[in-house]
Amino acid sequence: MADAKLKPKSVDGTEPHGAGNSPQETASTVEVMPPPDAIEPDPELTPEEAEQARKRYLLKRFWISARRYWGRGGDKFAWPFSIGLLAMIGMNVGFQYGINLWNRGIFDAIERHDAGTVYFLSAVFVPLVLGTVAIVTLQVAVRMMIQRRWRSWLTTAVIARWLANGRYYQLNLIGGDHKNPEARISEDLRIATEAPVDFIAGVISAFLAASTFIVVLWTIGGALTLPIAGFTVTIPGFLVITAVLYAAITSSSMAVIGRYFVHVSEAKNQAEAEFRYTLTHVRENGESIALLGGEEEERNDLDKTFANVLKQWALLARQHMRTTLVSHGSMLIAPVVPVLLCAPKFLEGSMTLGQVMQAASAFAIVQGAFGWLVDNYPRLADWNACARRIASLMMSLDGLERAEQSDSLGRIKHGETEGESMLSLNDLSVSLDDGTAVVTETRVEIEPGERVLVAGESGSGKSTLVRAISGLWPWGSGSVNFHADRRLFMLPQRPYIPSGTLRRAVAYPGAADSWTPDEIKAALAKVGLDYLNDKIEEDAPWDQTLSGGEKQRLAFARLLLHQPDIIVLDEATAALDEKSQDKMMQMVIDELPEVTIVSVAHRAELEAFHSRKITLERREGGAKLVSDIDLVPRKRKRNLLSRVLKNPSLPKVSTASNKDSAVPE
Repeated sequence: MADAKLKPKSVDGTEPHGAGNSPQETASTVEVMPPPDAIEPDPELTPEEAEQARKRYLLKRFWISARRYWGRGGDKFAWPFSIGLLAMIGMNVGFQYGINLWNRGIFDAIERHDAGTVYFLSAVFVPLVLGTVAIVTLQVAVRMMIQRRWRSWLTTAVIARWLANGRYYQLNLIGGDHKNPEARISEDLRIATEAPVDFIAGVISAFLAASTFIVVLWTIGGALTLPIAGFTVTIPGFLVITAVLYAAITSSSMAVIGRYFVHVSEAKNQAEAEFRYTLTHVRENGESIALLGGEEEERNDLDKTFANVLKQWALLARQHMRTTLVSHGSMLIAPVVPVLLCAPKFLEGSMTLGQVMQAASAFAIVQGAFGWLVDNYPRLADWNACARRIASLMMSLDGLERAEQSDSLGRIKHGETEGESMLSLNDLSVSLDDGTAVVTETRVEIEPGERVLVAGESGSGKSTLVRAISGLWPWGSGSVNFHADRRLFMLPQRPYIPSGTLRRAVAYPGAADSWTPDEIKAALAKVGLDYLNDKIEEDAPWDQTLSGGEKQRLAFARLLLHQPDIIVLDEATAALDEKSQDKMMQMVIDELPEVTIVSVAHRAELEAFHSRKITLERREGGAKLVSDIDLVPRKRKRNLLSRVLKNPSLPKVSTASNKDSAVPE
């Protein structure tokens, strides 16, 4: 979680970036469209049938978003590049036909010992080859351009949805098949956008090649007459019939042998993603693991996860072996079949050597076109698995979007306060995504400059309440209201340290160059990190280098730079000793005397730095606000009687000093 959660403006006060025609903006615009309606499986289906129906819908869900690349709001170059690719595929088939005719001419000339024709055709061969190479090279460039732009467009769209409204965080709070979203967005989405372009180009090329060279086979081969048991049997277009039968046998064999390829490939991809996640988890928590001496346990976990990867790879290898048996055998046999079929006609003189070679070349092209599935079935299976994984993430995001737009589950509203109040919680209830209450019926009004401490036992919902205030937790009812045009800055217990220089880490979420080096150094000095001043331009793994206490001090340095109006501290001093904690809190009060503070903490010592304390108590049916007391006398007392009448569950408490108004445990 980032340290800053901003409402309604960014921490530097700037508005969102303006209009433009960038892919990022286009993607965001496209994905604003309402998510597809949820499809519930037919209750009469068996579990196996329901799973198959779910997988079919996942592919449909992927295309719902992916095809928008060619629609309104998509990439303006999508159709020009696509049409250009189709044109080059047609030109490539034309060059193939030219080379096929060249084969016939050169071998006929060799058979006739016609040197002049041989030399002429040898010269013609050069432009044919150069033209073919140029078209194929350009075709590859355009095809990969489409893949790159499509991936960029769809990745930007998915990331925009993932980051919007804190959904990247909310995914951790709900159930669903969306584990390892980073692997799905990076690897699975890459394959999901690369493979379809290859497949469509391959199918179109195969169709055009098959259509063209079937005519060649029919024209050259003619009819084959065979004497059988005293009768003569004539087979018209025997080369075409043989090519179709041969392709049907190999394709059906591949379909039968590779019928489990999709499932195995999907399981392999999932195992790989889990292994990557485990490795990342170890790296990110390296310090804790090292301090606890948990290397052996982590090794066992990694060995177990990697063993699953090897198991899935072994199953996939078996599938590859079976499909290779068919594809390699077909590759060896296909060139021989037309020569053997044409041999009788050649020997009897009704077919020239050039025609035999032309037929052999055409047969190989037709067989390659018909056998496209044989050659691409493994990759098609891999695409299937990747498209379903990215679609699963899309479906989880769909669910969050529908929840944002629907009143059935209940959403916490965010608005503006009335009068001078800096922050108000009006009948705020916080619940889980299944409706289970965590915090109920909370009414709090915080005035400018107040420093409010939220207390309560562990599990009473304090951190959940803070997340609701910051807008990260969406489920519940009531409203959270802020004073108009005020900036909120949140400090979590574990501050986020971005990659890059220390200067960037201190300035985050602002740009590193928004403050001068002297301003950065001054902020570090005030929080006791002046010994790092010489390293502010150093690019290092600061998230791993800094201790927990140093990270929390750095987060306080950010406050001094950004100077927000409201600060929410969620155990933001838990890693500091009592003396350091006192210095940080006093520094904030001295440097930002007008700031409004909302703190969540367990340490009683923090009461000295707050003017007000509210206490949550865990109860059946959700935590409740049980007390709201002033820790220091106020110049302008709130109308506590009015608050008690509005919320009868609140005890009537005085506004005396901390000593006189301590709440009994």
